Amino acid sequence: MIGQIKGTLVEKNPPEILVEVGGITYEILVPMSTLYQLPELGELILLHTHFSVREDAQNLYGFSDVKAKRMFRSLIRVNGVGPKMALGILSSMSVDDFVQTIQNNDTDAMIRLPGIGKKTAERLIIEMRDKLSEWGSNEAATENSIVSRSAIMKDAEIAMINLGYKPQQAARAIAQVLKNNPEISDSEQLIRFS
Repeated sequence: MIGQIKGTLVEKNPPEILVEVGGITYEILVPMSTLYQLPELGELILLHTHFSVREDAQNLYGFSDVKAKRMFRSLIRVNGVGPKMALGILSSMSVDDFVQTIQNNDTDAMIRLPGIGKKTAERLIIEMRDKLSEWGSNEAATENSIVSRSAIMKDAEIAMINLGYKPQQAARAIAQVLKNNPEISDSEQLIRFS
């Protein structure tokens, strides 16, 4: 909904900052990595944002680069990881370090992050492993993405057949969902939309 904010930095009160845009001041929650990159008060800034609407709150999260925003969005899709924990993770380590931690199955490094215990660390490693194909080199990412997309489609098709769909119906439904929603990244979403 709100993809970017470009305006004047009015206040820094970690983890929140205030940015004035055309007479309106936005409260934006940022990770410490972004906070350290901000200019002095009164200067112009550009943040990539994620707008979160929940039953009890509406929050705007800001990031200095698109990669951090994408990682934040991947993190909050993990069961048990909310925006606050995702912000804490991105405040404690860079996106590249986090990716390396996941790829190395380094639960000890994960446990050192604020608010993450052993079970959450293990869940993060398992669930994020599949989502990290996009973080490698572009060539490797493309190859992994194709393999990952194929695996997701196959898993969804098998599940739909087990639910009583005929193979051709399942394949057609999956193809249509992916055509309309190319951003789908896991088989559960694919089944839900089919």
